[in-house]
This record gives sequence, structure tokens and C-alpha cells, in this order.
Amino acid sequence: MTKHESSEEQKQQQALLQQVHHKAKRKLKAQRSQSGVWFGLGMMGLIGWSIAVPTLLGTALGMYLDDKLQDQRSWTLALLLAGLVIGCFTAWQWLNKEGLAMHQEKENDDE
Repeated sequence: MTKHESSEEQKQQQALLQQVHHKAKRKLKAQRSQSGVWFGLGMMGLIGWSIAVPTLLGTALGMYLDDKLQDQRSWTLALLLAGLVIGCFTAWQWLNKEGLAMHQEKENDDE
């Protein structure tokens, strides 16, 4: 075996070791992360509650104001829509933040 062949073989072994190390690192990270069916369902529930709670609070406050003020305006409808908008905005912000975190995590793994 010549020096050139030995050097080439060492480079191949080094590349193989790096690939194995990278795959093992990804596998350990995947095992530590909480990704899965139940985790995904839980996140959908969290998003749903982040929309439902402000909507219900707005509706309850609107019903209270309608009862107390006896106004021609429907505070219930107005505050229901306001709660819905706030809830959707909150859910959108949270999803955007999670998406950015996942994107940065993927970039860090690729390095």
C-alpha cells in the first residue's frame, strides 16, 4: 500500500466517522425532543385554547355590558369579535415564534 492510498483511506474513514457521529447526534436529539402524535395533538389543543379563551372572555364581558348598559349597541358581538381577533393574533405570533425556533434549530444541526 502506498502513502497516497493510505492517506485516501484515512480520509474516507474520517468522512465515515463524521457521518456516523452526525447521524447519532440527530438520533439522540430526536429521542430527547417531544415530537410525536400526542405532542402534535397537544399543540393543536394549545392553539385552540389560545383562540377560545379570549373569545369567551370577550363574549362574557359583552353580555355583562349589554345587561348593565341597556344600550342599542351589541357589546356581546363587538367583544366576541375583538376576543376572536386577539386570540387569532396570539396564536399566529406563537406559531411564528415556534416556526422560527424550529428553523434556527435545523440550521444549527446542519452546521
